[in-house]
Amino acid sequence: MSLHPLIGIAGPTGSGKSSLSLAVCEAVGGEVVNCDSLQVYRYLDIGTAKLAVDERRGIPHHLIDILNPDEICSAGEYSRMARETLDAIRQRGRVPVVAGGTGFYLKALLDGLFPGPQRDEALRARLAGRENRRPGGLHRLLRRWDPAAAARIHPNDTPKVIRALEVYVLTRRPVTELFTTGRDALQGYRMLLLGLSPPRDALYRQIDARCQQMFDGGLIEEVRGIAGRGYSLDLKPFEAHGYRQAVQVIRGELRVKEAVFYAQRNTRQYAKRQVTWFRADPRIEWWAGFGTDPEIEAAALRRASRFLSEIF
Repeated sequence: MSLHPLIGIAGPTGSGKSSLSLAVCEAVGGEVVNCDSLQVYRYLDIGTAKLAVDERRGIPHHLIDILNPDEICSAGEYSRMARETLDAIRQRGRVPVVAGGTGFYLKALLDGLFPGPQRDEALRARLAGRENRRPGGLHRLLRRWDPAAAARIHPNDTPKVIRALEVYVLTRRPVTELFTTGRDALQGYRMLLLGLSPPRDALYRQIDARCQQMFDGGLIEEVRGIAGRGYSLDLKPFEAHGYRQAVQVIRGELRVKEAVFYAQRNTRQYAKRQVTWFRADPRIEWWAGFGTDPEIEAAALRRASRFLSEIF
């Protein structure tokens, strides 16, 4: 079976993935497949830096605005939808360009997931309640039950800590042990994965500016509008950096200036974790700059062209 090309563009928030994905699509006849866990949600536009339709240069974008804020999109569900999307793009003779910063989604799409148990919402609620009462307690518990997973998961990454504990409680097997079992890796594609890695100081300046622009551009009003549609501000999407602080402003817990400060700080920390995650994938070819830099764009397009010439 001949392999179809697939191009991925990864990197931390603010590194210019959306811009580069448009340029690559225009050059290779591609369509964008979103790989951002927040851009799948309707109404969350400003805080996700979602490209408006008139900014997409007529290029089809997939897996954006497909869920309501009260729906859940697990990595497994994302992988299923994304693989269906890839196959549809392939049948049209186009090139899928997967772009986004959610590393776990990308891994699920390309490598598949281990055969772990289904989510247990009651168990998750109990674990979350325990963490609220004793911050850091879940990670200490994970260190005792699955030291390898605890070493890999940041103590502040509560969703991943909860999932690792959920797996252990339901299976009595460490999640790291299940990781070694068979996975359903993506078949039928030859991949080129490009990673954007701007200098840290420049990236942090970009992140700070973007956070300020989000609040100046109506992020708080956007959240109020979503609440006006009947959605609870306690839903998972509102735990994201920027949205969490906007909710705190609405509830009177922070002033706007404080909200901007915490959104900037937390987003910088998140970007650092993204870089660490992606750097662990040896398949990614790194480019030391922003996707908006003309030199980076030109170099990436040359690499994409060479990649396609090797296939066709």
